[in-house]
Amino acid sequence: MAGELGTGEAPSDATFHQRVLALVARIPPGRVMTYGQLALLSGRPGPGGARLAGFVLGSLAGKAQGGQTDLPWQRVINAQGKVSTHKLGFGDVQERLLEAEGVTFDPAGRCDLARLQWWPEEEDRAAPPTALL
Repeated sequence: MAGELGTGEAPSDATFHQRVLALVARIPPGRVMTYGQLALLSGRPGPGGARLAGFVLGSLAGKAQGGQTDLPWQRVINAQGKVSTHKLGFGDVQERLLEAEGVTFDPAGRCDLARLQWWPEEEDRAAPPTALL
C-alpha cells in the first residue's frame, strides 16, 4: 500500500501529520523526542521529514498558546538537545513547560538527551504481552 511504513514509500502529508500527532501524544512527562525521531518513526526519515515534523508542531505550539490543544508539543526538541522554537517566539515558554516536568538545561541550553530521549519501544516493553492479558 503506497505511503505505508515498510513499503519504502513516504506516507501522504495527512498520514504523516496524524502519525506525528499520535507519537507526540505518547511522550511521557519529563521525556523528549527529537524532530528527526518523529520523522523517522512517522515514515519520513531525513532532514525534510524533520522539518515537516517541526512544521506540524509549530502549528500545535501556536494553538497551545491559546489553550486549544492538550498535546505535549513542548516535549519535542532538536537533535542537539535544545529547544528550537526561540525564533518562533515561544522558546522560553517551551523551556518553562519542560522544566516544570523536571527537564533541566545546561548553560548552553541543552538537556541531557542521552538520558531523557524517549522511544516508543520503552512503553511497549513495559506493557505485558497481549497473550498474558
